[in-house]
Amino acid sequence: MPKLYREFTTQAQIDAQYNPSLALADASAPGKHFVAAAQKARSSLKAHLDIPYGPTLAETLDIFVADAPNAPVFVFLHGGYWRSLSSKEFSGVALGLQPLGITTVVVNYALCPFVTLAEITRQCRAAVAWTLRNIGQYGGDASRVGVGGHSAGGHLSAMCLQTDWDTDYGLPRDPLKAALLISGLHELEPLRYSYLQPMIQLDEHTIRHYSPAQNVRACPTPTWVTWGGAESTEFARQAASYHAAATALGNPVELRAVPGADHFSVIHGLEDSASPMSQWLAEKLKAN
Repeated sequence: MPKLYREFTTQAQIDAQYNPSLALADASAPGKHFVAAAQKARSSLKAHLDIPYGPTLAETLDIFVADAPNAPVFVFLHGGYWRSLSSKEFSGVALGLQPLGITTVVVNYALCPFVTLAEITRQCRAAVAWTLRNIGQYGGDASRVGVGGHSAGGHLSAMCLQTDWDTDYGLPRDPLKAALLISGLHELEPLRYSYLQPMIQLDEHTIRHYSPAQNVRACPTPTWVTWGGAESTEFARQAASYHAAATALGNPVELRAVPGADHFSVIHGLEDSASPMSQWLAEKLKAN
């Protein structure tokens, strides 16, 4: 039987690697957790919600403000395989960071198939640029901004690292002080043969130009590439592929899994100030 991708010969094999819900006893449990954490964040933290960063209705962001002024900033890009979920399910990522003195910006963006993956990438870059230009109005320090995301958001965060911020946005070439790539999709090709393809509609151009592992540029931003230790071997390989490409250019990139975490619980660390994930961000962003 001919191979679709690497050693995989059937869609079912690829889906088993890239559909993390298949391994769950209760596929609704992660969503319930995220919604509860998000509601807790919005009810307990000072926030500015639904701030537009671009011209379309989907281009909004929520800012969860640190108590002290001139705070470092973390921009979070959510997952959902580019075709589901929104910023509102992920307000909870601010729960672990706000007590550490970090302002959190949670970005919303339009979804496939209504827009392309290229347009989603453009929107996320625009949100980061907006933050760098405007976060001072909300008590943030534009010189200490990091970016990170989960799953599709890990991919989008990696694409932000590869942005020509100076030529495209008139910003410093490397304005970001930290990047957290969590369970990111750094090689898009296998997804073309998966259950996702009817929604995300990958073509050769998108795969070639929007696969971060194939398009890394030299970048001094400290980056942690991570995934859940209980995730599929493909998520581990995706992380290792990006790490290898980045370190080959001399970029300061760490490769460490979150032990025991699955694809959904891997970001629970952002809800806990004492977790290695939250502490890593606090160190890199020089939080007080």
